[in-house]
Amino acid sequence: MSEPSFSTRILALLCAFALFATATTPIHASMLGTGSLIEAERSALDRERLLAQLEREEVREQLQTLGVHPEAAAERIARMTDAEIRMLSERLEELPAGAGLLGVALFIVLLLVITDALGITDIFPFVHSQ
Repeated sequence: MSEPSFSTRILALLCAFALFATATTPIHASMLGTGSLIEAERSALDRERLLAQLEREEVREQLQTLGVHPEAAAERIARMTDAEIRMLSERLEELPAGAGLLGVALFIVLLLVITDALGITDIFPFVHSQ
């Protein structure tokens, strides 16, 4: 049998080092707090509830009257941060039951105009970001 070449030895050595490096890489894990899990679940439920509100015919009509496509509003809600979702959800909880559809639609439009002005979204052509 012939002896392995120098390049074969180097390749075998590099493979051994690669295997050793992956085997000794530390794995960092931490405990997830109950509060963070509850907050994540609450945010997901709030987001679903807001998207369900957009499915209501009265809200869709009001948004279209104000010049906002319901699909654009749904897309924006999907991209909102957890804090924005929480703020909007709390605002909806303050409104009386069955009332305030105009308030909800105006609040969503106002939120979209603000995000347009900040350059986060580009829904309204008349709003120019800074």
